[in-house]
Amino acid sequence: MSNTAVRSSLIGGWAAMLSAIVAVSVAMSANLSTTALFVAIGVAPAIVTLLLAANQPSPTVAEILYAVDSSSRRGGSD
Repeated sequence: MSNTAVRSSLIGGWAAMLSAIVAVSVAMSANLSTTALFVAIGVAPAIVTLLLAANQPSPTVAEILYAVDSSSRRGGSD
């Protein structure tokens, strides 16, 4: 439950920050291309995160610690 609440607040904070960037850009009479660039920079991390996390289970601690095959690092002849 708390994980969902934290995730919701992070997404809400990100959306608020993105809308604040757009509002400041418009208030400063920035060009449309500058505002579009700010929006693209603000949206890009979310898109990359979604692409990287799609359909991949989280690794376990054992998978993180022992991700490299130790027999190939010892320099023994096969």
